[in-house]
Amino acid sequence: MQRYSFSFLVLSFLTCVAHSSLSAQILTREDSLAAGLQLKDTRSTAISGYGEIFYAHDLDNNLATATLKRTVLFIGHRFTPKITFFSELELENARVSAGSPKGEISMEQAFIKFDLNRQTYISAGFLIPRIGIINENHLPTTFNGNERPVLESTIIPATWREVGACLYGTLPRLGGLNYSLGVFNGLDASGFGLEDGIRGGRQEGNTASARQKAVTGAVLYYYGSWRLQASAYVGGSVGVDNKTADLLGLSTGAFGTPVFLYEANAQYRNKGISLKAIATQARIPDAAGINTAYSNNTPQVMQGAYVEAGYDVLYPKFQGAKQFTLFSRYEYIDMNAKLSENAIQNPYFTQHHAFLGFTFLPVRGVGIKADYHFTANGAFNQSLIVIPPPYALPWYTRRHAFNLGLCYSF
Repeated sequence: MQRYSFSFLVLSFLTCVAHSSLSAQILTREDSLAAGLQLKDTRSTAISGYGEIFYAHDLDNNLATATLKRTVLFIGHRFTPKITFFSELELENARVSAGSPKGEISMEQAFIKFDLNRQTYISAGFLIPRIGIINENHLPTTFNGNERPVLESTIIPATWREVGACLYGTLPRLGGLNYSLGVFNGLDASGFGLEDGIRGGRQEGNTASARQKAVTGAVLYYYGSWRLQASAYVGGSVGVDNKTADLLGLSTGAFGTPVFLYEANAQYRNKGISLKAIATQARIPDAAGINTAYSNNTPQVMQGAYVEAGYDVLYPKFQGAKQFTLFSRYEYIDMNAKLSENAIQNPYFTQHHAFLGFTFLPVRGVGIKADYHFTANGAFNQSLIVIPPPYALPWYTRRHAFNLGLCYSF
């Protein structure tokens, strides 16, 4: 397949799918992987992918790991000028076998996109809703740091994908204003917990219970060098039958035992300067009932925020074709923001994270990353320690790590 520069991939795809520059504002960097699907061809297929590998050194315990974190294969096919298929198959941690329980092979996306007109389209199948910064745009060459932001791995459980359909559009009379509205299957409350929030409740298309439903909505606005977004999610988390729900003491149905999540974020990029900020909150009103039913210590409210600043020291000489970005990021995560009477507080999961590092892109699509990660948190609740030191690693209130990695996208 002919190799394109990343910018040309973006431009050609936006041109062919939408026939309008307005559509550039409702597509993401993920969509750019399908740029090989040329409009002039009635039927065409494209193969692309991305991946990341890094070395992580725990400076407190003097332990280190080297991991092929993920490799993703993208296959897209254009059936007609208005109907296109997208898919991403992901392998995490290099392999999956009986002796390697940490590995995983999974579909990250598999959906069909229907272009309704020059301003709107519908995506249906197994897809990612527009929530947060990383969830939709998680190519490793587009974010700083070897690991994804902590906030968007815990409170917003990226990559968050479910079965459903989304309507995307832009308003021609309000240039730069875009919207999305989606319907998906809901979550599974039995997988919730204080450490990872709702992350374990994602069903990820694996014979998901669809009795409970979820709706998402987002407003996205481009203004000059700014990208501004606000989104919300509400969905049920108990999809069992009525008899089982009664025995568990939980409400079932489309939005039974609901989960609410809200976020707002802003991004700025101009003349080598890049800024990001996001704030989010997740609410589970019936956390007490979930804890009684599943004994999983689910919090009632989780919240957090982060800010990031970066500067490309090679700008304007290479105009973004080659980048060396110095960055810093601060994150605040509070999984104990509000707990029900039957939950157990664990200050360890009220955390401050600081990152300092660089991202070097010698060419578009290849990244070399290094970052130092400092974490400050409360003491681990002694009553929740199952295996105490020295039989297990200690729970530090100050932690230090160094990460060095490579990433690619094409």
